[in-house]
Amino acid sequence: MCPTCGLRTDAPGTGLLADGFDVVHRQWGLRGDPHVWRALRDRLTDTPTPEGADVVRAAYFAAFDDIVAVDLDGEPEPRVYREDLDHGGMSGGSVDLEWWRTKGLPLLVERACR
Repeated sequence: MCPTCGLRTDAPGTGLLADGFDVVHRQWGLRGDPHVWRALRDRLTDTPTPEGADVVRAAYFAAFDDIVAVDLDGEPEPRVYREDLDHGGMSGGSVDLEWWRTKGLPLLVERACR
């Protein structure tokens, strides 16, 4: 049991980082974001959840960097365009880095740490 929230927690190493993607997010920043979400889930399918929020965060950020080619901690721009994530629409291929910094990745880290 988590002493903070009272939820059941998996022992370190028993969950997978991809487990955090089980509940699909319904609100995105830009049209490229759902494609990043799916690519992250696919990338982390077999990755055991490491122990510690900092290590979990680092794993998600590294996978994001591999997929979007952006260091979220170092990139000052609020959004980027990636042609391989463009599946149509006005903002197709655009990734909202602010959404990922403030909502997407913190949500995944929180879920993984439960």
